[in-house]
Amino acid sequence: MICVICKHGETRPGTATVTLERAGTTLVIKGVPAQVCANCGEEYVEEDTTARLLHTAEEAARAGVQVDVRQYAAA
Repeated sequence: MICVICKHGETRPGTATVTLERAGTTLVIKGVPAQVCANCGEEYVEEDTTARLLHTAEEAARAGVQVDVRQYAAA
């Protein structure tokens, strides 16, 4: 797909580092599958992957985690 940010680059499969913050919890997840613009580096994460990340962040917040760095693990 054409990048919606720079309007010039094509996206390619790659990975991203996603940082989520909520209610005193900061969760950094590395190696998240994404489409990455070859021109500007903008990262696009699929809807199902985003839902999984948000669920993981909710669990971390409920467990009282303040800061955590994790590697993405596919289901």
